[in-house]
Amino acid sequence: MNKYLPLSDNTPVLARPLTVGGTTYANRLVIQPMEGADGTAEGAPDTLCIRRYERFATGGAGLIWFEAVAVSHESRANPRQLWLHEKNTDDFARLVEKIRTTAQREGQPDPVIIMQATHSGRYSKPQPGVGFIPIVAYNNRLYEGDNPLPPERIITDDALQALEETYTDITRLAMRCGFDGIDVKACHRYLNSELFSAFERPGRYGGSLENRMRFFKNATDNARAVATPGFIVTSRMNIYDGVPHPHGFASEDDLSEPIHIIKSLNFDLINITMGNPYFNPEVNRPTHIDGVERMYRLTKVVKDALPGVAVIASAPTFLREESARLCAGAVESGYADMVGFGRMAFAYPTFARDILGSGFDKKQTCITCGKCSELMRGSRAGCVVRDKVYADLYRQMMAERGQ
Repeated sequence: MNKYLPLSDNTPVLARPLTVGGTTYANRLVIQPMEGADGTAEGAPDTLCIRRYERFATGGAGLIWFEAVAVSHESRANPRQLWLHEKNTDDFARLVEKIRTTAQREGQPDPVIIMQATHSGRYSKPQPGVGFIPIVAYNNRLYEGDNPLPPERIITDDALQALEETYTDITRLAMRCGFDGIDVKACHRYLNSELFSAFERPGRYGGSLENRMRFFKNATDNARAVATPGFIVTSRMNIYDGVPHPHGFASEDDLSEPIHIIKSLNFDLINITMGNPYFNPEVNRPTHIDGVERMYRLTKVVKDALPGVAVIASAPTFLREESARLCAGAVESGYADMVGFGRMAFAYPTFARDILGSGFDKKQTCITCGKCSELMRGSRAGCVVRDKVYADLYRQMMAERGQ
């Protein structure tokens, strides 16, 4: 271990299976939910989305945490975000089956596939050619400044209660599609995550911690109420927003509230993240070694406080070819039980297969240039540097902008 991070050459530790709540993961490597902005107008997976998951399926990760899927049309983060509903379940089911058959054909483990169910909240942008149509938990002075959103943009208690019921429906649909579990998404300042910091909101969903976690608890309970035995109900959850109280949730020095939430909701698997990619992306996608150190230091605080919970750590990509040593060290030293890659999966979808086999290929590594996020804002997301399909899309986007 160096001064900042747990590093180890014992990468075989990542090949050990892990059993959590009756589900066995073939290894300790995860593909994190990376939105491709490449669904159809009706929310079904489109051609590039299918291509991406076929590539992931060849990669050997024990867990594919399927990207953000909206629970309603108005909650989509862009007009091409995936959105699961009654009319497109067959499209999702075909993709899930394709992931499994592709992995089998390539001699890779059958991955566990967990679907992320999202409500984009203040970052809802469902209509083409239109900006954000926010649905917020409260006016936040850090984001709104001197221009608060009108009252009709603040979701009411009754609307939140009705929205909780959608997690019953989305869980049933996810099971019908063949997913192994559902993520009640609570991160990155989307609606569920924003409610954690609703200290000054009146009513049933603001003020006390019990109120601020009410939506999360009820949505999770609703998902569990219809889940069949063995179906996973979990969350990718912010443990720290990276902004000061009362504008954000938790702090580096005090993670008591996120730890209480995880414990009280009886999760046996939790996917840890932090920050807001729209406001402080360096927190959840570190651009400096100090950001990586913070991610792993705080993840270990959660792991130490909840030894019975399997914890997934995030954000190793900044270390590039050294990231495999961080994954190994994190598992070996008890910082986490599994480690997930986001940006790296776009650039290098077979990272897990190589880490567990011939070794990490630095010629395929993500260089953390940020162009995948830039591309997503104007087109479809993918690695501009390592994948010609997205390099061509990037050039086309820049040409359309006259750049």
